[in-house]
Amino acid sequence: MKDGFIKVAACTPEIQVADVDFNVDKTISQLEKCREEGVKVAVFPELCITGYTCQDLFFQNALLDKAMEGVVKIAKTTADSDMLVAVGVPVRANGKLYNCAAVIQDGEVRAFVPKTHLPNYNEFYEARHFAPYRGECAAIDLREYGQLEFIPPMEQTVFVCEEIPELVVGFELCEDLWVADPVSNYLAKAGATLICNLSASDEVIGKDSYRRQLVSNQSARLVAGYIYCSAGDGESTQDMVFSGHNIIAENGSILAESRLFENGITISEIDFKKLAFERRKISTYPASAEWDYSSKDSGFLDKDNISRERFSLEMGETALTRKFAKTPFIPSNQAERNERCHLILQMQSHGLMKRIAHTHSKTVVIGISGGLDSTLALLVCVMAMDLLKRPHTDIVAVTMPCFGTTKRTRSNAEILCDALGVTFREVDISKAVLQHFEDIGHDYNDHSVVFENGQARERTKVLMNIANQVSGMVVGTGDLSELALGWATYNGDHMSMYGVNASIPKTLVRHIVQYYGDTCTSDTLRDVLYDILDTPVSPELLPTDESGTEMTQKTEDLVGPYELHDFFLYYGIRWGFEPSKVKRLAKYAFEGDYPDEVIDKWLKTFYRRFFSQQFKRSCLPDGAKIGSVTLSPRGDWRMPSDAVAKLWLEDIDK
Repeated sequence: MKDGFIKVAACTPEIQVADVDFNVDKTISQLEKCREEGVKVAVFPELCITGYTCQDLFFQNALLDKAMEGVVKIAKTTADSDMLVAVGVPVRANGKLYNCAAVIQDGEVRAFVPKTHLPNYNEFYEARHFAPYRGECAAIDLREYGQLEFIPPMEQTVFVCEEIPELVVGFELCEDLWVADPVSNYLAKAGATLICNLSASDEVIGKDSYRRQLVSNQSARLVAGYIYCSAGDGESTQDMVFSGHNIIAENGSILAESRLFENGITISEIDFKKLAFERRKISTYPASAEWDYSSKDSGFLDKDNISRERFSLEMGETALTRKFAKTPFIPSNQAERNERCHLILQMQSHGLMKRIAHTHSKTVVIGISGGLDSTLALLVCVMAMDLLKRPHTDIVAVTMPCFGTTKRTRSNAEILCDALGVTFREVDISKAVLQHFEDIGHDYNDHSVVFENGQARERTKVLMNIANQVSGMVVGTGDLSELALGWATYNGDHMSMYGVNASIPKTLVRHIVQYYGDTCTSDTLRDVLYDILDTPVSPELLPTDESGTEMTQKTEDLVGPYELHDFFLYYGIRWGFEPSKVKRLAKYAFEGDYPDEVIDKWLKTFYRRFFSQQFKRSCLPDGAKIGSVTLSPRGDWRMPSDAVAKLWLEDIDK
């Protein structure tokens, strides 16, 4: 449970219809496996104690009595476990029969949560046997079945964890999710962050896809974890087939899913601190106390009919089994990745198109270095001009070689511009920079920050003045990762008139350029893009070797691997994780790639630079938001430039 992770399970045991003893034994067997795996919340299918397909056998007292005995037997096996368990069982109350989730913990049945919406269409006839829940309550006396200490209520209940206040568990049953106004809506309004669905959803063609979307969408809408557990092998196949389709979701993401027609246990870990962070951040997600439960829309599901019970969990570290992508900004699926890259290019180019049209710019001016960022920005400029139906020659691409420019990057810059048909200009800034060094009394052999930044600022001056010369606007090339680290020269490459890459992390820049190369029709353009992709990332501000071919400066040697920094950016800034939690996830995701001490080193570098370089982000040029993370001071990120990083740096060593 450290860092907010709770291990949960959806369990589909083999059953035999109406054979309670068999079903109870199989349930207990799976509970033992869950306990061995460290599961804290385990959910079983709807009516799994008897079987969902008992039909008119549900009218038989012998079956109902045996089911209650079975539930109590299961409860007693949990006496030495803090696991919260839900199993499906028919319950007699108020002269009616209800389809319920029996909620079990610490050796006792704690509550029976009844089903609200009963399907009575097509293959379903639940209203023949069960009564729908309409807010009525009852006390279920289990003393004759062996539970002596506690009389559980039958009512809609959420369970609040004492040790982890972010964990609030609510229950709905099958159809309660499929209706227009799901019960889980009201459970979330009552504070539930984890919805457990006990289901018996039969399988028909295409239903698994719809079911997956339904669970994913509901977990996203509620900003909640969702455990969907369905009946499987053993249910009657007289008229239906059940596949045991189990799904665990978190805020729209499917964390784990069972294969159809395979009974078993599906396990993952849900991050409840992450969910709590997102709910706090979304201003339209009010606190549960702010909802008007007495409104007509909520009907009988009002604040008086959703009770709150407390439960305890023993604290400890949850072993992680879910995957954390090394590159969280990049889809792992090739088709999805290509679609994402295409969409990003469209967003970037349409944003730039609007700015060009609005400013009546006759040209756009861009510094082209032969590196990835300027390459992507140039491709976006080309697409924007295509949208405006203007010639590529309205793009003025300027290469500005100096002391650190290699023959490879200089050549690639020219080949790229020629292949795209843009106006190409070369301005060697060496003499101007040397003159500037002489003016301010700086020794050429002193390769300090003055040596580097003098070149960067000279390049920006050249671009701005050329833009004035050709009635154009300067397009910035810096990316999101560089903004996070402050890896830009203030009033140098930090400045432009519109930044098209400002919301694109470095790891994603590479894939977008790769996608463009893979899909373009020109062999020359494709070849030069691939060579640019193979070129190390470098600002090329320190002198090359005598041949002019070898780089003496590589960015990732200086600030650290961008795949690590983008990982830190995603989890540390987008999700607000504590640095110690970010470190834990990084070591888990990059195990075998980086030693622990290397991750610690660059994580400290990330936070130290992120705080100290905020002043550069406070005055960024305009640039459209593309992804879920952006550092624009006018958009998602507002931070004082003099904030202190001490708390975050100390947490890394905690």
